Amino acid sequence: MKSSDIRQMTNEELTVKLAEVKQELLNLRFAHATGSLKNPKQITMLKKDVAKIMTILKQRELAAIED
Repeated sequence: MKSSDIRQMTNEELTVKLAEVKQELLNLRFAHATGSLKNPKQITMLKKDVAKIMTILKQRELAAIED
């Protein structure tokens, strides 16, 4: 997921997307633990997506405080 795509989403959409990505990450971790995960790189990509979403939400929160 690109940062530019994330920035176009509203805060509510980002909150929903964050929950979805975290759930998918949890599922991938279980699959990795059981040995059924075919591409472990997916875990890394989802962690980065979580970080991007949380960063943008925090930036918007700080911008709202400054205004």
